[in-house]
Amino acid sequence: MSASLFQWAKRQPWYVPNDECYLLLLDGLNKSRDYDKLPTLFDEMIRDSVHDGASSFSSYNRVIQYLAKAEKLEVSYCCFKKIQEAGCKVDTQTYNHLITLFLNKGLPYKAVEVYESMVTAGSSLDNSTYELMIPSLARSGRLDGALKRFQEMKEKNFRPSFTIFSSLVDLMGKAGRLDMSMKLYMEMQGLGYRPSASMFVSLVESYVKAGKLEAALGLWDEMRKAGFRPNYGLYTMVVESHAKSGKLDTAMSAFQDMEKAGFLPTPSTYSCLLEMHAASGQVDPAMKLYNSMTNAGLRPSLSTYTALLTLLANKKLVDVAAKILLEMKAMGYPADVSASDVLMVYIKDGSVDLALRWLRFMSSSGIRTNNFIIRQLFESCMKNGSYESAKPLLETYVNSAAKVDLILYTSILAHLVRCQDEESEKHLMSILSATKQKAHSFMCGLFTGPEQRKQPVLSFVREFFQGIDYELEEGAARYFVNVLLNYLVLMGQFNRARCVWKVAYENKLFPKAIVFDQHIAWSLDVRNLSVGAALIAVVHTLHRFRKRMLYYGVVPRRVKLVTGPTLKIVIAQMLSSVDSPFEVSKVVLRAPGDSVLEWFKKPIVQKFLLNEIPSTADILMHKLNILFPSSAPENRSLSPPKPLVAGKPF
Repeated sequence: MSASLFQWAKRQPWYVPNDECYLLLLDGLNKSRDYDKLPTLFDEMIRDSVHDGASSFSSYNRVIQYLAKAEKLEVSYCCFKKIQEAGCKVDTQTYNHLITLFLNKGLPYKAVEVYESMVTAGSSLDNSTYELMIPSLARSGRLDGALKRFQEMKEKNFRPSFTIFSSLVDLMGKAGRLDMSMKLYMEMQGLGYRPSASMFVSLVESYVKAGKLEAALGLWDEMRKAGFRPNYGLYTMVVESHAKSGKLDTAMSAFQDMEKAGFLPTPSTYSCLLEMHAASGQVDPAMKLYNSMTNAGLRPSLSTYTALLTLLANKKLVDVAAKILLEMKAMGYPADVSASDVLMVYIKDGSVDLALRWLRFMSSSGIRTNNFIIRQLFESCMKNGSYESAKPLLETYVNSAAKVDLILYTSILAHLVRCQDEESEKHLMSILSATKQKAHSFMCGLFTGPEQRKQPVLSFVREFFQGIDYELEEGAARYFVNVLLNYLVLMGQFNRARCVWKVAYENKLFPKAIVFDQHIAWSLDVRNLSVGAALIAVVHTLHRFRKRMLYYGVVPRRVKLVTGPTLKIVIAQMLSSVDSPFEVSKVVLRAPGDSVLEWFKKPIVQKFLLNEIPSTADILMHKLNILFPSSAPENRSLSPPKPLVAGKPF
C-alpha cells in the first residue's frame, strides 16, 4: 500500500525527492520482509540523485544494511559498489554490516577487502569494527595488522573483548610468536578475563611444538588448577613430546594421569614411550609398557618390536627376546630382519656364545638369516678361537651358494700362521679345506712334489697367479701373498717362498718395491710387507743386485733397504749373521755399493742368497774362515799345492 502511494506521489508535479520519504518506505519494506523490492527502490533513488541532484545518504546506507541483515550477499555488495562509484559516503554501520555478512558466509578475504576500502575512505572505526576485524585479520595471517588495530582500539579507550584476546593469543602462539602470545595472555588476565579451556589447550600445544616443555608444563599445571580437564589430544601431545625429549619421568606421570582420566592411549603413544625407554636402556618400564599395550588389545608397530628386541639384545636377555620375537611373528610381521638384527648385536658385541645360541633358536623357529651375517659370525668365531663352531657356519655359508673369496680364505690362513696348538691346527686345516677356494688347491699343490704336480714350482705358481682378476682382486692378492710368505717361511719352505715372491713381483703386486736408479742408488722398500714377505724379498732382491754387479759390472753408489721401524730389527739380525756391510739407521739399512760388491763375493753370501737363510753350522764355519783366512776354501783353491816331502828343485 505504502509503495503504491509512493509511486502515485512520484507522478505528481509537486513531488520533490526526499530522503525522509525513502527512509519511511525502506523501514516499511524491512518490517514486512519484502526484501525483493529493495533493489528496485535503490535503483530509483540512484536515478533521482542523478536527475534531481537529491542527496539520499541515509537511504543508501539503510538499503545496504537491511539487505546485509537479510543475508542478500550479492545484492547488498552490488549496491555497496554502486554508491561507491557514485561517490556517496558509506557510514561505519554499513561497513560493519557488510563485514559481518562476509564473515558469516565464510568469506574472510572479502571482509578484509571491505575493511580496506573503509580505511581508504577514511571512515572512523567503532568498537564493533574492531571486534569484527581484529580476529579476522589474525585468522587471515595478517598478525601485524591485527596487532596494530588492537593498539588503536586501546588508544581510543575501547575495551577489547575476550574474543579478541582469545583469537590473538591462539594465533600468535600457532605462528610461533610465543612472547607476544604470553604478553596478551597476561594482559587479558589483568583486565579480569578468565582463560578458557580452549585457550589453555592452544597455549600448551604452541609451547610444546616450540620445544619449550617447561613453560608448557607450567601452563598445564595452571590449567588443571583452574579446574579444566585436559583433553585426549593434549594428553597425547604432552606425553609424546616429553618422551621424545628424554624426560621420561614427566612423560610417565602424564601417561598415568591420562589412564586415570579414562583415556585409552593410542598405539603411537605407547610406542613412543616404549621406544624412548628402550633407547635409554630401561628394560623394566619398557616391558611393562609392552605388556600393558598388548593387554589393552593394541597392536605394537614394527618399530616398537624392533626397539624392544634391540634393548633385550643389548641387555643379553636371550630368552625374553626369543619370546618377543615369536609374538611379533604371530602378529604377522616378518621376523627374519629383526632376528638378524638381534644376531648382529651379539656379533658386534663379541658375544659369540650368545650369537650361536640365538642362531640355533632361529633355525628351530624356521627363521632364516642372510649370508652376510653368517660370514660375520664365522669371522667372530675365528677371532674368538671357536674353531669347532666356525666350521659348520662356513659349511652353511658355502652350501647356500655363497663364494668364499680370497680375502676370507687368507684370513683363515692367517689364523693358521699364528696358531701354536696342534688340535687347533687340525681344525683350521679342516676349515681351509671346507672353503672350496681355488687358493686351497694351489696351497695343496704347492706342498706336493714335482712328480704329483707334473710341473716345476715356478710354473705352478705362475699358473695360479694368472687366474687372478687383478682389477677386482689386486688388494686381496697382495694380502694373500703376505700371509702365504709368512706361512712358507714359518714352514721352512724358502725355495717355494722365493718363487711366490718372484711371481708376485712379475704381476706388479708390489710395483714400487724395487728401484734401480742406474749408478746412483738401488733400493728395496719392504715397509708394506709382512715379516715373512720382507725376509724373502730382501734375500731375492739382494740376489738380483748381486747378479747385476758381478755379471754386468754395474755398481751403484749406494744400496738401501727401506724397512721402517718395525721390520728393521728382523732384517738387520738376518743380515748380521753373514757379516753384511749394511749400517742400521732409524728406518733404513744402507751400505756403499763397493762394500756390497765385496760382500757379494763371499761364498757364504752366495749360498745365503741362492739357497736359504744360513744355518748355525754355516755361520760358525764362516767365522772360522775369517779367523784363519789361510784355511778358507777360496784361498786354498788359489794357492799352489805344497809337496808332502821337501826335495831339490828341478
